[in-house]
Amino acid sequence: MHTFSSSSRRRLLQAGAASALVAASAPLFAQTRARTLRIGYQKFNTLNILKGTGQLEKALAPAGVNVEWREFLGGSQLSEALAAGAIDFGHASDGIGVFQQASGKGLVYLAAETPYPGGVGFLVPRDSPIRSVRDLKGKKVVTGRGYNTQYVLIRALEAAGLRYEDIDPVYIVTASDTVAAYQSGSVAAIGLWDPFLAGAQVATESRLLFDGTGLSGNRTYHFAQPGFARTNADTLRTVFAELRKANDWAQAHPGDVVATLAPQLKVEPKVLALATERRHYGVVALTPAIAREQQGLADVFAQLKLIPQPIAVKDAFLDLNLV
Repeated sequence: MHTFSSSSRRRLLQAGAASALVAASAPLFAQTRARTLRIGYQKFNTLNILKGTGQLEKALAPAGVNVEWREFLGGSQLSEALAAGAIDFGHASDGIGVFQQASGKGLVYLAAETPYPGGVGFLVPRDSPIRSVRDLKGKKVVTGRGYNTQYVLIRALEAAGLRYEDIDPVYIVTASDTVAAYQSGSVAAIGLWDPFLAGAQVATESRLLFDGTGLSGNRTYHFAQPGFARTNADTLRTVFAELRKANDWAQAHPGDVVATLAPQLKVEPKVLALATERRHYGVVALTPAIAREQQGLADVFAQLKLIPQPIAVKDAFLDLNLV
């Protein structure tokens, strides 16, 4: 049997005590409540409206929590920032939710928005010979990889008796690049989401070939890292309480939404008016029905090998009674 000298035992005990102190202090550090809430948002969404009201800052001030708002061009960039710890909380589309889970980013769903099927759609030039989804066969169609537009496109093709492989998908990251490709005449159709969809409808000679109606709920989801969400549940409850108030106000005052957001977003009022009139505002708790809805999207992406492996969406749902 190996024996230790008294000095060796002393060093071992000291090392063990130091290790125990580190182990004990690490969780305490990780669980420290955030004094600044960093929120990621995209143009024309419910978080954007909440930002415009200024009410969240007032609601969190008594708790000593400040708010920082950071705008992102799209949900993929926002989810990357969340995964990297650059922001604490944010929203993204249904498709981005599936892609981030499949890629192991470790984010969790906290809540969902009400369906918005009219907020995603595909445009063709007004004089295009394309009159139906079947006419897209063999054509170049712009979408985003993992975007809500991609899922709507897949479902529309299936409904028309086509496969995703029957078109030539062109993957573009930003809405501005999508519109640029469209105006160049190099693609037959483009997929966009509001307010960019409304902007293209107003600014270009276009026809709406189809939107998400009957194909997808086109929900927005709210995400965070699980550790942050659990530690800052009270802060997030305040966020969702104020978000619900902002949604109720927006639903009742669409004209005021346009007046509030148009100067902030530097978007024409008629563009926001078009997007607002087809939207129903609301934030809801995650439910088994919503999990099944989102699972359908995940299964389609897995079947087409757009994600590396099948996932169980409900595994990423975190119920903290926030909504």
